[in-house]
Amino acid sequence: MGETITFWVLAVVSVGAALAMVFNRKAVYSALMLGTVMLCLAVLYAVQDAPFLAAVQIIVYTGAIMMLFLFVLMLVGVDSSDSFVETLKGQRFWAIIAGLGFLVLIVVAVGNAIFAPEVGLAQATGQGGYIRSIALLLFTKYVFAFEITSALLITAALAAMVLAHREKLTEKVTQKDLSRARFLSDRPSPLPGPGTYARSNAIDMPALLPDGSVAEDSVNRYIARYDVEHDHLPEDPKLAEAIKHTAEIDEAPTEAEKDAETNEVTK
Repeated sequence: MGETITFWVLAVVSVGAALAMVFNRKAVYSALMLGTVMLCLAVLYAVQDAPFLAAVQIIVYTGAIMMLFLFVLMLVGVDSSDSFVETLKGQRFWAIIAGLGFLVLIVVAVGNAIFAPEVGLAQATGQGGYIRSIALLLFTKYVFAFEITSALLITAALAAMVLAHREKLTEKVTQKDLSRARFLSDRPSPLPGPGTYARSNAIDMPALLPDGSVAEDSVNRYIARYDVEHDHLPEDPKLAEAIKHTAEIDEAPTEAEKDAETNEVTK
């Protein structure tokens, strides 16, 4: 009873998600609906006592194949508008042929499910377990369909590259052009280096250490002396104190200057 209820609930959800995937115009929504269908199939496999197929359905299809679709969406773009220009000649004719072939496959599959005799799970997996039975069918009876599926995935990857290709309408910007544009802009100097907490990119503003204190080594001593002499100190008391301290150190005589002065006095 529980298996029947699960089947009918998941059948309605999966068919509805499949129809929403086909008729939805948003690629992101179509990908989400496809993931819903794959998850429903995985649950149905688990209910039918096929845990290997359920795991493969989630890991391979819901994982790898959905990543392929997301890769295509990232390349194409989720907000790209539909193009009505045919880039490939004769694509409508081959699309109609492929649609008719797919319709024939659906009719044959439905007829086989209705009129073919039922095969129980014990008879289908009677050759050594369901994993061995799947492997035998996959690499013997359905090996051509398996290779066609591999070619389909490769075609999808190539189609993603074709859809993501854009013709260059302008020349590639060189390093010389970027440097010229930077010097013509309002900020010709580079940004502060990583790890330096600077409020400004000007050379007269000292850098800040991670704890918020002023790094006195970053203060230019000539500019500090000029700011002190002309009273151009910043309003921040910490910055002003650092500039004053640097100017005082710069004004103090060094040991070499003291020795030279002593020698002059001695002479």
